Amino acid sequence: MTRLLIVALFTVSLSGCLMGPDYKRPDTPKADSWRVPAEKSGSIANLPWWELLKDEALQQLIRTVLEENLDLQMAAANIDEYQAQLTIAQYDLIPSLSASGTAFGFRNTNNNALTIPGGGAIPISQREGTTLSQFSGNVGVKWEVDLWGRIRRSVEAGRAQLLSKQENQRAVVLSLVGNMAESYFDLRALDLQIEITKRTLKAWDDSVRLSRLRYQKGDIPKLDLDRFLAERAGTAAQLADLERQVVQRENQISVLLGHSPSPVSRGRLLTEQPMPPEIPPGLPSELLQRRPDIVQAEQELAAATANIGVAQAMRFPQLALTGQAGGAQLNISDMSFNPYATFMGAAALTAPLYNASALGYQVKIAEARGNQAIARYRKTVLQAFQEVEDALISVQKTKEQQEAQEQQVQALESSLHLAELRYQGGRASYLDLLTAQRTLFDAELALAKTRRNQLVSVVKLYKALGGGWSPKGAEENKPSSTMQDAG
Repeated sequence: MTRLLIVALFTVSLSGCLMGPDYKRPDTPKADSWRVPAEKSGSIANLPWWELLKDEALQQLIRTVLEENLDLQMAAANIDEYQAQLTIAQYDLIPSLSASGTAFGFRNTNNNALTIPGGGAIPISQREGTTLSQFSGNVGVKWEVDLWGRIRRSVEAGRAQLLSKQENQRAVVLSLVGNMAESYFDLRALDLQIEITKRTLKAWDDSVRLSRLRYQKGDIPKLDLDRFLAERAGTAAQLADLERQVVQRENQISVLLGHSPSPVSRGRLLTEQPMPPEIPPGLPSELLQRRPDIVQAEQELAAATANIGVAQAMRFPQLALTGQAGGAQLNISDMSFNPYATFMGAAALTAPLYNASALGYQVKIAEARGNQAIARYRKTVLQAFQEVEDALISVQKTKEQQEAQEQQVQALESSLHLAELRYQGGRASYLDLLTAQRTLFDAELALAKTRRNQLVSVVKLYKALGGGWSPKGAEENKPSSTMQDAG
């Protein structure tokens, strides 16, 4: 009969009522398409990062950062922590067992009687060295009947928090892939600007040398020579600043890798970086399942919703069943009492009385946190839409900007060549050559930055779309490292 009662109560605890609201995804702004029309269906975010970023040196840097980055190690440790917390919460659904044992020994040197602890005396034969020993052991069981769903809501909250930490790890991976790619493209852009600056500096050296000769011959005034010297000095100063930025960018990449500052290996030139000819973004609705920060915010909202039920259930009575079974044996000198067994069972019903008002405010706190989580989720969705839209227009316009600047550089190269010929022939002033050289230098630097921006805009779009995600899972595209598919 007792066993049937326990089974019935266990069934009730699993199927009983659940306090608090069930989670439901909040309404979010609807968007059927992006402002920038897509020329191709599908989404670039379905590509794994190693198919998007094909520079071998960059791929090796990303693999290293996914293995050794300290932020990623902290994210993995957070997952272990919340996995353990979820397991603890799940154990509250089943009875807990405990065991105890005692051993007692006593020796009496009085010849008259033996006194038993707790009262009473037993006459003993007139001899010294009388002993008393007692051994006992108990096994106890305790089980809280989850009538109001407090424990199940706790498990629900713990599971949502664990999923949130897992999405946080994926967000860290995606951020590391994007940050490493951006830093690498920054480095290659600086390398290209240094190459341009050195080439321009050499051209200024030639102009200074030619102007000095013409000045010595009396063909030009000292003012012309000073202007060329000033332009040459300004270019040298700009070269020094670019070289400083290169070292600092290498140091930044080294720390991202989890290493001490050191030189960074290069691969393809900035102008040789392959990128897909078309950048399809997919549908806006896909972001709700694709972006790790959105999924993370949603799981945090689910945990906050479940905690409302936990707070509400704490205001109702709690039923706990306890039982204990044990045995003991008593020995007095040469007399031994047969072992005996003990059994005990109890049901305890506790309900809050004096602190009921305080528990009511705990419910209000949980509800307020739930409302905060709703606002964070909606804000995260809006920010995701904005980041995608910004990245889309950046991809489109930086491509157009790059094409226009390439035409500009070609025209300025031709202009400089003609200016040099005219200046050497004495048919043009120093100002024509100086202006053509300076304008070409600035245009080449601007083109290098635009090429960098074009590559980075694609990476930002990939990151904004939650790149590396696949609706059927990333198992089909996994490389050898288990961490690489998360990007």
